[in-house]
Amino acid sequence: MPSLLKSTSVVGLMTFLSRLTGFIRDMLMAVLFGATAGMDAFLIAYQIPNFLRRMFAEGAFSQAFVPVLGETKAKGSAAEVRELVGVTSGTLGGILLGLTALGILAAPLLILLFAPGFLQEPGKYALSVELLRITFPYLLFISLTALAGGVLNTYSRFAIPAFTPVLLNLCMIGAALWLAPQFEQPVVALALGVFVAGVVQLAFQFPFLRRIGMLPRPRWGWRDSRVRKILRLMLPVLFGSSVSQLSVLLNTIITSTLITGSVSWLYYADRLMEFPLGIFSVAIATVILPALSARHAEASHAHFSQTLDWALRLLLLIVVPAAVGLFVLAGPMVATLFQYKSFTAQDTVMTRYALMAYALGLLSFSLVKVLLPGYYARQDTRTPVRYGVIALSIGMVMSLSFGLGLKAAGWVAPHAGLALATSLGALLNAGLLFRGLRRSGAYQPAGDWLRFGAQVALAAVVMGGLLWWLAGDLALWQGWGLRERVWRLAQLIALGFATYAGLLMLTGLRPRDLSAPRH
Repeated sequence: MPSLLKSTSVVGLMTFLSRLTGFIRDMLMAVLFGATAGMDAFLIAYQIPNFLRRMFAEGAFSQAFVPVLGETKAKGSAAEVRELVGVTSGTLGGILLGLTALGILAAPLLILLFAPGFLQEPGKYALSVELLRITFPYLLFISLTALAGGVLNTYSRFAIPAFTPVLLNLCMIGAALWLAPQFEQPVVALALGVFVAGVVQLAFQFPFLRRIGMLPRPRWGWRDSRVRKILRLMLPVLFGSSVSQLSVLLNTIITSTLITGSVSWLYYADRLMEFPLGIFSVAIATVILPALSARHAEASHAHFSQTLDWALRLLLLIVVPAAVGLFVLAGPMVATLFQYKSFTAQDTVMTRYALMAYALGLLSFSLVKVLLPGYYARQDTRTPVRYGVIALSIGMVMSLSFGLGLKAAGWVAPHAGLALATSLGALLNAGLLFRGLRRSGAYQPAGDWLRFGAQVALAAVVMGGLLWWLAGDLALWQGWGLRERVWRLAQLIALGFATYAGLLMLTGLRPRDLSAPRH
């Protein structure tokens, strides 16, 4: 297996391209569509298949499929692996095809469920239903794409699945620029872009699957023992994902009752927070799951712990300064990336509140991503679900309290309360996952963690204080043009990076201290 650090770098680079094109996509959406009723309608129609994707494809299915596939690869023949991929793809595809047809028919009910506040604006509700019928098939295509990505990752072909989201961004960028002007409701073009992207992303995987001899011949395999094992492993995760989606659903319902623009403000803030989360945290988690699964299959407990320890150190080193930077530079970032044409100064202020709340939870979101493979690699899907249910249940109570409470109190940005509740729920979940790994003995921290944590914290705090002092008032940024904003933001980011890295070096941290374990 290639070195973990090299694989993580490859995934990180490909994911960076995805996030970069995603930024361009989101900037175009903000500039061309702003935070309007039409944009709110599209985002709900886009989020519903994505909610289900996270629950079925990237949630329950991927976390159950990859360990079983890895075990089959380690102990069986290539023919057995191909057979597993074939029956799994056929069974998953059949189930999702039926679910997609049902979702298209039930689109009015789904919008009513996810965004009841839209009923107060009949035009907004009708547009949401129309858009959902276009976007819902994305669930089928992207779920099968996730299956293909799991196969490629198991064979250490990490770059292709990590690059695939770039195709979604390119399709949506093309739709926004060239297709949108052809429609009376321009956001319809975005929905069509999502549909086309699903087909393109799935087709993109085929040549690479063929190259490793794993292009599946799908067939129904409901009674296959390995499919049944995957389903058994999926059930606890699916339950936990369902609770997670209930939390998301509750936030969406509350947001739909707030003023127009709230859905969009939370979306733009979430996209900025997802940039470091996707590049670093997801990259590390993607790479270590097959590695941890292999260590577990080999009964190499010490190496299992060392791999997880390395991942946590690398995560802390990267994500802590990213979270501090997002919090301190929230306003300048939103203004620089989004505040043009349809995206107003008020939209910048409202998005800034949400981004600051999300930034407080960035480390927690990241820890959850990296700690979960420590359970799934050992085919323990029940424990993280139990922890997730606890965290999400408390998070939903906080969402109701913060969102509706701040609305009742007349605060200008109650949507930021929902972001804060999400961050606090992630903090509780990360704490429970970490404690569970320690108690089970699966993870034993190695080396001088106290010294390492102090080095990172000191460097991040000094960096944050310097950036806050130099950033100045948000009104200044809103008065500048694009060139001035980009130049000044680039200077601040470069200075922040240099300050952080310099202080780490001065306190004695060296690159060799983060060398990935080789087994």
